[in-house]
Formats: sequence, structure tokens, C-alpha cells
Amino acid sequence: MQRQRLPHWLKKDIINTEKTRLVRKILRESGLNTVCDGARCPNKGECYANNTATFMILGNTCTRNCKFCSVNSSKPELVNPEEPFLVAKAIKELGIRYAVITSVTRDDLKDGGAEHFALTIREIKKLNHDVKVEVLTPDFKGDKKAIDTILEAEPDVFNHNIETVKRLYSVARPQADYQRSLKFLKYINIPTKSGLMVGLGETWEEIIELLQDLKDAGCDIVTIGQYIQPTKSNLAVEKYYTPEEFESFKAEALKIGIKHPVSAPLVRSSYRAGEIIKHLV
Repeated sequence: MQRQRLPHWLKKDIINTEKTRLVRKILRESGLNTVCDGARCPNKGECYANNTATFMILGNTCTRNCKFCSVNSSKPELVNPEEPFLVAKAIKELGIRYAVITSVTRDDLKDGGAEHFALTIREIKKLNHDVKVEVLTPDFKGDKKAIDTILEAEPDVFNHNIETVKRLYSVARPQADYQRSLKFLKYINIPTKSGLMVGLGETWEEIIELLQDLKDAGCDIVTIGQYIQPTKSNLAVEKYYTPEEFESFKAEALKIGIKHPVSAPLVRSSYRAGEIIKHLV
């Protein structure tokens, strides 16, 4: 299938300012990864210009191979024991007040990397007393001990992305499980968040069903954005939704009872996360 041309509402100007160069410099010197680069996020320049970044811990190589994602998939590298401190230090240097920490999936590790998440949260809060921390984690194969390990470190928001509708899991996320992710979200006892992308061939009815499932799982914040094919080897875009259609998704989510839905073509799970959480406080 020939790649569709991006509609005008998905095109963003490249931002290259002194601030963006400073963020890149600090990240490069620290040897840290960001999901902004790893997942080819279209909002990277804007976030860097505002001295924010979503830090990706546990390396940049994933043990899974989701068909929508551009992150490398092969044998992962060794875990860097200095990484929690390096992340905390970079957050302090950048003056970040709301930190988002995510990771590749590490099915090769006994706890999936949960303890490393916990150490990172603690290091951030030790070095940056007033900083709030959001974690965006893999499913840890549904291991509640891993979830508890992270909760004990007291993150402020726990995010786990559902990504797509149930029918498309076998195509887009063959190593994940839709019901497992819903149970994961339902287990968490602090503000929860989840994100989905549209444009993979889902129907309107399937999107509404997914939103209802997230509401039933107790999800407080839901982000909805357009899937954009990162490389030719990833799944093709089946549909580009208009900004008006994204407004309709938001209206339906509110009607269902989700406290704070965020829906727009370029919305991503971590985009303006600090602003979103203010609505729950």
C-alpha cells in the first residue's frame, strides 16, 4: 500500500531554539534516552523548547515488536545502575517541574524493570523535592508485584497505554493482551491514565467500546491521537481523522464519564502531561 500524504493539520514546523539545543546537549552529555526521539514524536521540538522531555529508561531496545512502533526490537542492553541518578540530575538541570518516565518493555528482566522504575522515582524526588512524577509503564505481563514495587515509590500518576481497540491487538500488539492491560489499570490506586491511537482500521463503535472499558477500569485521564506511520516497515495508516472527529471522541468520552479526555490529532500520551494533571488536583 502506498503511504498516504499527511493532511495539513498534522504538519508541524521544526523548532530549533537555544532552549531546544540546551535540552539536546544535556541529554546527549548524560547519555540518556527519550521517547521523544525513540518514538519519533511530532511534538519533540515544542516540548524541548519548553524544557521538557519524557525520559526512556532501561535502554532503547525493546523485547517486543509492536507493529506500530519505531523503537528498536532485539536483544536489549544491560541495565545502567547509574541511570536513575542521571535522570534525576538532568531533570534538575532542565528545571522540569513535572517529569514523565517511561521505558521499553524488558521481558528479559525478572521484574520487567519495576525496581529500576522505583529507584528512578526515588532519585528524582530526592534531588527535586517539588517535582511530580508520572510513570508510563509496560504491562509487566500483569505481575501485580511489579506494579506494587512502583506504587511504593509514590509516583503521582500511573500511565499504561491501551494503544488500540481489542480486535486489532493480534495485528498491532501480538505480544500484549487487551484484558490484561485493563486489569492492570483497574488494580492501580492512584490517578491513572491511558492512551490510544486511531487510524489503524478501528470502527467508531470499537472506539466507544474501548472508552467504556477504560471508564470501567477507573481510568482518570485518556489521551487520543492520530497514528502516524513512523517507517515503511510499520503498519500503514488506514485513516486520517479530522480535528472535528477528535472533538467528537472527546465529547463521547465525557458522556461516558471519563474525567479528563484529551483528544486531538497530535496528542500523544506524554504531551503537556503537567498541564493535564492540574485538572485532577
